[in-house]
Amino acid sequence: MKNLTVEQRIENSETRIFKAVFPNTTNHYETLFGGTALQLMDEASFICATRFSRKRMVTVSTDRIDFEKSIPEGSIIELVAKVVKVGTTSCKIKVDIYTERMYANERELAVTGHFTFVAINEYKNPVTIL
Repeated sequence: MKNLTVEQRIENSETRIFKAVFPNTTNHYETLFGGTALQLMDEASFICATRFSRKRMVTVSTDRIDFEKSIPEGSIIELVAKVVKVGTTSCKIKVDIYTERMYANERELAVTGHFTFVAINEYKNPVTIL
């Protein structure tokens, strides 16, 4: 990936993860726990940031997380993570969670959030991301 442009690296690092929403991940309303959604989003964004930079990455912040729709038990979710901004040592990843009914052709955007990552060296000091 050394000779790729930033745009090509962004395109190549887009990360998609599918999960089924089972009862052990839901709350008393039988919808996905918000904390579980955040964990999944952080994981997808970490993978995306690492694929983009191919360096050690750490989460330094999360920006506004919008829970637009609840995600019911028995749904299939897709997390889509993509680099939206690149700095000197950091990058910002946007993560969308789409929900699909398991036995219907319905798909909706349910959750959106932004995560900022910093590239670090073995001493945990920031380094250039590219």
